[in-house]
Amino acid sequence: MATLTCFKAYDIRGELNTQLDETVAYRIGFAFAKEMQAKSVVVGSDVRLTSKPLKLALSAGLIDGGASVIDLGDTGTEEIYFATKHLKADGGIEVTASHNPINYNGLKLVKAGSVPISGDSGLNAIKDAAEALPEDTVNARVSFFTDRQNIDAKDFYNGTAHIKVDKLNATGQFAEKDVTHTYAEHIVSYVDATNFTPLKIVANVGNGAAGKALDAIEQQLNNKNVPVTFTKVHHKPDGTFPNGIPNPLLPENRADTANAVREHNADFGIAWDGDFDRCFLFDANGEFIEGYYIVGLLAEAFLEKEPNARIIYDPRVYWNTEDIINKHDGVPVKCKTGHAFIKERMRKEDAIYGGEMSAHHYFRDFAYCDSGMIPWLLIAELICKKKQSLASMVKARIAAFPSSGEINSKVDNADDALERVLAHYENKAIAVDTTDGIGLAFESWRFNLRKSNTEPVIRLNVESIENIPLMQEKTDALLKLIRQ
Repeated sequence: MATLTCFKAYDIRGELNTQLDETVAYRIGFAFAKEMQAKSVVVGSDVRLTSKPLKLALSAGLIDGGASVIDLGDTGTEEIYFATKHLKADGGIEVTASHNPINYNGLKLVKAGSVPISGDSGLNAIKDAAEALPEDTVNARVSFFTDRQNIDAKDFYNGTAHIKVDKLNATGQFAEKDVTHTYAEHIVSYVDATNFTPLKIVANVGNGAAGKALDAIEQQLNNKNVPVTFTKVHHKPDGTFPNGIPNPLLPENRADTANAVREHNADFGIAWDGDFDRCFLFDANGEFIEGYYIVGLLAEAFLEKEPNARIIYDPRVYWNTEDIINKHDGVPVKCKTGHAFIKERMRKEDAIYGGEMSAHHYFRDFAYCDSGMIPWLLIAELICKKKQSLASMVKARIAAFPSSGEINSKVDNADDALERVLAHYENKAIAVDTTDGIGLAFESWRFNLRKSNTEPVIRLNVESIENIPLMQEKTDALLKLIRQ
């Protein structure tokens, strides 16, 4: 019996050839079809050179498991979310490593309706079934060739390329489909074309999967006479990532976007990660904007469209978000960090929008899933409606509720560190929140401290009310206590 170490709490990812390869992808495809009783599954892959071979192996397993495969080609994760619901498929799988190093890859899985699959909602069962497949059966169904690039799907399904499917035994079928146009129409439906004034936007896709989608969205905007012009940076998809893995969370990866914003006098800039389920924004000065403040702006954008709507947010930093929601007569709903928790709570509350400081943004009309394209469109519309720059809007919110950003500390024992901090601060707090880790609030400042589930790391966030020196002072004191 195989042992698969690439299964995580909410997705599948691992190092290539040690944790994840084509035989593992085949196993997962077969098990997914069986455990989900899926008759149709949407698949796609990011532009990494290893993603297409994994997708073809996955598809072989799905077909052998009785599912018909609808291959969208090179896609972002949100296109899988969209197509799974739009095409009424029984499931969807994106092959992507997102922002991870080049020697990694992974799979993101959803059920019918783009409902996420976690350990207790099917992922563990898929893992067990994938591990139980006899090794000789898998080896008989998967044949390796030395060249892993430039595989033509038609050759593959004719049994002449990288992995051979025995059509006599496979019960599913294969079809290629492009939903980019329909997807782009849906994305643009979130904004009103009449609200726009001329905007110049820098868009850096990082040689990832976002380029094709952005081009389609641009065409939709042009069709509606929206006066937005783009300067495109690293736009061509390239699985070798000549300009580095697209991960704008790393400060060293932001310069190309920031410089282009300043050079072209753009109103703002956007950069995406590899599968573009997250976007990161830069103001007109090229300054990177923390995701926390974008959550507040998106909450405002939605509440202007639908007053009294429910907004979901994570408990790490939230005073700014709550302040905006309350001022716009919305209903604030705090939820544990993590996409599965946010999506489940959004469905329960029928929330219009959910946001995390990590730049994951979720939308009710997008099957409660996260998108990296909807946020910047809404921000662009908000800039035009308010006749304010992104920099000025964000500057006002940072001044009102300055925050430390998330600071990670490696510790020998995370539980001991949590107890140490709790013992020092709990009796002074006016509120204690255990939604996720520990959150302690005081009269003019608060903090959240939570441990990682996968490594000996503890994560700190601190915010204050209109007092940057206080926020910095408390951050330094907490870090000293955590790291002692």
